[in-house]
Amino acid sequence: MMKIAFIAHDRKKEEMVNFVTAYEHVFHGHQLYSTGTTGLRIMEATKLSIHRYMSGPLGGDQQIGSMVATDELDLIVFLRDPLMAQPHEPDITALLRLCDVYGIPVATNIATAEILVKAIDRGDFAWRDLVHKYKPGVDE
Repeated sequence: MMKIAFIAHDRKKEEMVNFVTAYEHVFHGHQLYSTGTTGLRIMEATKLSIHRYMSGPLGGDQQIGSMVATDELDLIVFLRDPLMAQPHEPDITALLRLCDVYGIPVATNIATAEILVKAIDRGDFAWRDLVHKYKPGVDE
């Protein structure tokens, strides 16, 4: 079972809902997390159960970042809107930095998200065990 988080900027929420709906069969059986409105919209369109955090601008990105830092997430699908300035851009940057530090795959567009969800469906995430071996602070 994987722990997967969904985040979508306002103009990307419909795209996220369509994506998750298309791959609902893949996400079923995994632990799912999301920022507030994104999670609500996904749950309204699917039969998936999602643990919802606050809206991104109100701290939801940071709450998901905390899960990354404590090794409680395996994957993030974060559909960002690159053409719209975000008032909480420092939080977004911090979240993406944490994903790089801890080796958490993060898709920031639908093409990458599709590649990752197909990898989940095939069971290709066993490499996560190797990532834990090289986590910061772990002696070799």
